[in-house]
Amino acid sequence: MDWRDEGILLNVRRHGETSAIIDVFTALHGRHAGIVRGGVSRKIAPILQPGAQLDVSWRARLEDHLGTYTVEPLRSRAAAALADRLSLAGLNAVTALLGFALPEREANPQLYKISEQLLDLLGQNEVWPLAYLRFEIALLEATGMGLDLRACAVTGTNENLCYISPRTGRAVSEQAAGPWVSKLLPLPPILKGEGPGSDAEIAQALQTTGYFLNEKLAPNIGNRKLPSARGRYVDLFERGIIRP
Repeated sequence: MDWRDEGILLNVRRHGETSAIIDVFTALHGRHAGIVRGGVSRKIAPILQPGAQLDVSWRARLEDHLGTYTVEPLRSRAAAALADRLSLAGLNAVTALLGFALPEREANPQLYKISEQLLDLLGQNEVWPLAYLRFEIALLEATGMGLDLRACAVTGTNENLCYISPRTGRAVSEQAAGPWVSKLLPLPPILKGEGPGSDAEIAQALQTTGYFLNEKLAPNIGNRKLPSARGRYVDLFERGIIRP
């Protein structure tokens, strides 16, 4: 069994004395792990940095085996990530969430494309926060937790949609909220794709997507705790460490 693909390196862990196991989100084969022989060597280890874009070839005797990778670097994102704290925190959040949320060996070309484009924006702090928000929306959609913001869940109207039901992820209009308003989540216009969004609006939207990541996605995949890297990125963003 063998194939060749392109992918985003999510994480690396040592395997034995000289090898490493890498987890790669590939374009055509989904999140897929494998062993890199000599992965801790001075030649290969610098290539195996989370967020790196790799050309990978995977081979195993049987399809369900862990298998081995040979890797070639396409582009490193280390310099962009290390340019400032927000970029580094953002890269760590993306790779951690993908490793946490995606099932193994299930292709998702649309989410892959969104993830790749997002990571290519590292260091561009004017556009990164909105692109990151759209990544979280896409991740929820890809894992079956997508938000339905097309019309009010109560009345069916598509006007004055101001809230989201924490139970269903559906929009609720201002008129329909009534006495339940205190129990609903905010629906800033940016979540509906309206306008460029201020930093404050994006931060509010991240609180809403964070609720569904924590309260819906995490319990659905074994009641695991959401990666702390996501919280660190949002904290930095909310504290205003946005631009150099």
